[in-house]
Order: sequence, then C-alpha cells, then structure tokens
Amino acid sequence: MTDSAPGRLTISRATLDDWQVVSGWAADEGWNPGLRDGPSFFAQDPDGFFLGRIDGEPVSAISVVNYSEVYAFLGFYLVRPDLRGHGHGIATWRTALAHAGRRTVGLDGVVAQQDNYRRSGFELAHRTIRYVGSVPGDATRSARILPVEAAGLRAITAYDAASYPADRPRFLESWLTAPGHRALARIVDGRVTGYGVLRPAQGALRIGPLFADTRADAEELFDALTADAGGAPVIIDVPETQPHAVALAETRGMKPTFPTARMYTGPVRELAEERVFGVTTLELG
Repeated sequence: MTDSAPGRLTISRATLDDWQVVSGWAADEGWNPGLRDGPSFFAQDPDGFFLGRIDGEPVSAISVVNYSEVYAFLGFYLVRPDLRGHGHGIATWRTALAHAGRRTVGLDGVVAQQDNYRRSGFELAHRTIRYVGSVPGDATRSARILPVEAAGLRAITAYDAASYPADRPRFLESWLTAPGHRALARIVDGRVTGYGVLRPAQGALRIGPLFADTRADAEELFDALTADAGGAPVIIDVPETQPHAVALAETRGMKPTFPTARMYTGPVRELAEERVFGVTTLELG
C-alpha cells in the first residue's frame, strides 16, 4: 500500500462497500455490471480490490483477482473522469498488479487501453464482442434443462474448469446462488453438457457464463435462461473466435455493440474454447 501527504494519491485495498462506488463508475462507462456482482467477486479473492484516494475521496480503482497459484485476472481499471491524465491510474495499476506475483494475468481490454496493455506485457488472445438484443422469451423449455442444483456444485465446477483457465469453486458457489441469479444446467443421462447463468443489470439482463458442448446445447440453455425475459434487453459477451457462439447470438436477433480484447501476460492452461458461448464477466474473466 502507499501513503502520501494531503492532496496526494493513497492506494489501499478496497472493501465490498467501497466497491459500490466503483461499480457505479463501471456503469457510467457503459460496461453495465450485474447488480449483485460484488459479493461473488469478493468471495473469490477479497484482497484483490484496490482503490486510489485523494484526501479520502475515491479517484482510481482496479481489481487483480487471484484464482490459483498460476492465474489471476485484472479488471475494473478506472480513473474518475475529472482526474484522468495525472498518473493516478498507472500508480494504482502498479500497486495492484504486485498482488498477482508471478502469475499469468488475464484481462478484457477496452480499445482505448489495448496499446497500454501491450506495453505492460499483455498479448492478444482473441477479441470478445458484446451482443445486445431484446429476446422474446417465449421459447419452450427443454426437459433436459434443470436448475444447477440437480447437477450439484462439484459437477458444475468440474465442467467450468474445463472451459476456464483456473478452477474457481469459491466464485461459483456464490455466483450460482446469488440473489436474482438464474443458474441452469443441461443434463443428459446424468452428465452435464452445459450450464449458464442469467443475472440482472441496469435495465437489462446479462448472460454469463454460457458454456456448452455444442451449439444445440447452448441454444437450449439460452432459450431457457431468457424464457421469462419478457422482451427486456439481454447482454452476452461472445468470443469472436467462436463462430457457433456468434451465430447463436445473431440468430436470436442480438446485435454487436463494442469489442474488447482478451489478453494474457503468459501461458494459460489448455481449455475447451469451443464450449465458450458467453464469457462469465469482462471484470473477472
């Protein structure tokens, strides 16, 4: 942590209450985080959230969440608009990034920051495209789609681990059961062939993750998750390198909005990229 004189930047770890302010900043930037994301984010790594303050007032933020001994994810890199250009962001960045140690760090970078990330050692893996659309929500729900409780946390965690660069049971235990989150699995002969989560955001519903063996599996999950959407806007962040995921979003009438870049500082373990029809969040990967 850093200490400074009055009028100077002080960087320290943030609390969950602090993070409500940062989530508001993220919403102002158009990222539209879920309304109840914070507790699940902090459940994974409560020491991974940082705030820069001047005279006690928050001015900058970043999260560097450790998932394992070899992998971390960076998000929420923000500086209050009226105080940009003074070095507060990079100072907060350097303090927070030390939390990852020697781990490979991932992020989903906005276009304006991608050159800065490259200079910090991040390399492009693929682009992610945010799709938004009003979904009718009147599809017939397949009998193979059940609440995730029918599969059990262990089975969902194992399925998730094959589709993500780290095991994340603490995060999932909170994410799957958070208030307002709708978590469904596709189960065939006792085996999980996909799962997804729908959660409320500001004026919209967000899907993430959406992991599935095939496009048909993903479509059944998508339709079940949005069955009660009632025409509300739905948001999903789709890897551009997954053509079946792009096709699913487009056939549901969704339109691309803005891109981000998934970038890493080093190698990540092999994962079933073809299963990723929607990333979990842009903030925690």
